[in-house]
Parts: sequence; structure tokens; C-alpha cells
Amino acid sequence: MQQQQWRDGRGKLIVQGGESGDASLPLEIASSYRARTRGLLGRDRVDGALLLTPANSVHTFGMRIPIDVAYLDRQLTVISVRTMRPGRLGRPRLRARHVLEAEAGVMERWGLRVGVRVGVEVGTGAEGASF
Repeated sequence: MQQQQWRDGRGKLIVQGGESGDASLPLEIASSYRARTRGLLGRDRVDGALLLTPANSVHTFGMRIPIDVAYLDRQLTVISVRTMRPGRLGRPRLRARHVLEAEAGVMERWGLRVGVRVGVEVGTGAEGASF
């Protein structure tokens, strides 16, 4: 299996089987050290989700809002979902290779739970393949 080379940018998160069927959501991708470190710091809201990659843990120090956190394995399958209040340190997940962050409460509505595999569309045109 070819390893996906992620770059900072935007895309779409595809979640199948949520409350209102499949969801296609705005996605920010943070793959550089700088983008991962900045994350959601200083934001009052999140439009869609933020994918941190590579990552296997997060913290909410300096955050203004509570967030939902989904830990994903190499195949983008959810291995854990948590809601974190500001000022918390998340436990590292050994099998996690990516972390999704979103506003608290939305992941349940999206149908994001343990065992669900998500898709990520990046780029435009021929590069817009799902992973």
C-alpha cells in the first residue's frame, strides 16, 4: 500500500452513514510542524474539521472552545473518539497516525465512531482522489 504524502491545505472529509446520510465536510489539513503546532489555537469556532498528520495525541492548552477528537489509524479508520475541554492533555494512542479535530458534539452527528473509515479528498481535478 502506498503511503499518502499529506500537505498543508484544504480538502473534504467524507463520513459515511451519519444521521442524515453521507457527509462531505470542509477539511483543513495540517501536516507541517508549524501547522500542527498552531492547530485550532485562538479560534472561536471550526468550519468542518482539522486533520493533524502525523499525530497520535493532542492537547487543548490555549484553546477557547471544547473540541471533539477522533484518532485515526493508517487506513483512516477511527480507533477512538473523545470530547476535550480547554486546558487538557490527551493520552497518546499507539496505533493512531492521524487526529481529526472539530467542534464539540459534531462528530456524533456526523456518525464518526470507532470502526468507521473516513475518506479524504485533497486537491482538485485528477488529484481529488479519496483516501
